[in-house]
Amino acid sequence: MSPSPATTPDEVLAHLGRTTDQVFGRDDLRSRLGSGRPLRIKFGVDCTAPDLHLGHAVNLWMMRYLQDLGHVVVFLLGDTTTRIGDPTGRSATRPVLMPAEIDANARAFLDQATLVLRDDPEVLEVRRNSEWYDRMAITDLLGELSLVTLHQLMARDMFQKRVRDGREVAVHELVYPVLQGFDSVALESDLTIVGSDQLFNEAMGRELQARHGQLPQTVVTSTITPGLDGGPKQSKSLGNYVGLAHDPAEKLGRLMTLDDDLIGTWATVYTDLPQEVVADLAARGAAGGPGARDAKLDLAESVVARYHGASAAADARAAFLDVFSRRHVPGSMPDASVALPRPTVAELVSAARPELTGSAVRRLVSQGGVRINGAPHRDPQARPEVATGDVLQTGRRRWFRLRLAGGDVTSRRPSR
Repeated sequence: MSPSPATTPDEVLAHLGRTTDQVFGRDDLRSRLGSGRPLRIKFGVDCTAPDLHLGHAVNLWMMRYLQDLGHVVVFLLGDTTTRIGDPTGRSATRPVLMPAEIDANARAFLDQATLVLRDDPEVLEVRRNSEWYDRMAITDLLGELSLVTLHQLMARDMFQKRVRDGREVAVHELVYPVLQGFDSVALESDLTIVGSDQLFNEAMGRELQARHGQLPQTVVTSTITPGLDGGPKQSKSLGNYVGLAHDPAEKLGRLMTLDDDLIGTWATVYTDLPQEVVADLAARGAAGGPGARDAKLDLAESVVARYHGASAAADARAAFLDVFSRRHVPGSMPDASVALPRPTVAELVSAARPELTGSAVRRLVSQGGVRINGAPHRDPQARPEVATGDVLQTGRRRWFRLRLAGGDVTSRRPSR
């Protein structure tokens, strides 16, 4: 497949610019785009527990756009580097995963990524870096390491912080950026699109490619937004994210918790709506009130439609309005398994919402955000009488069917 001749390099760069933070090697990318050959776009992932969210998908959608123009995404599963552990964002050494875990995570990563990426073999190539590292001689590895200085590696801010804090930096962690950089050499990468946290590692790729006589890859870093709550970027541990694996109803429900002031930002980054529509959503969000709620619904429906289609998005919107505007309890809900014999309210919430910290659970309860069979419970340490089949509501939009250890779902039906 040849790249589409109808799209000029400047048009491609303008399209990518909507969700781009920085570009390193812009002129090289413009030249490559004008060459008429399919570019090789490196998409490297370590096979740690995969839980991709809308923030990760910003990169995927840029790659999908380039796939549609005939360029090739090389999905690199870092099965070897996963065994070492990427130190990015870590204040301590990462635990090492077993091979079976790595393989399972690799399959899950690919399943989630192809919710956006085309899986046509003409535009998607799946590789593993064990292809070259498992057969690399120690002399060759030492040769690669000789191209990089300790000063270059220790310039990384996270390593400097660990040293200042009196924490250890293991030698294999120093080596990691060199290995990720060499991946770009092995794949002859033309372009990589990453979060800003991976800039150091991918800049190492540019350095090593130049040392090997290759034209250095262009590195594009993507826009990062605050999470749903307006705080740090999306994270499963913080619960302020929308996952790619979430179903349409869950995606839409989570999006309806977005801070009003972020409606325009999220519409820009997480949809392909025209800019005039984005501006209208942002203005309605800033105005607050019912207009902001409707703007958020429009945004949420657009995001869901991008992943699941217009029909599923419209159904999710209608179901949301039915449940929340008319105060109906949803007909189906996930189970929350509770292993304790007589749990407290806080323990019930923690079983249903393991992503919440203890303080977040107590705050949710004390602020009246927890109901059991419709009745509010404000004391985190209270031990209410509950049975399998009861309905636990945590917040305005999360319901769970309780399943107690040894309980029978028919032991007591929830009151209505």
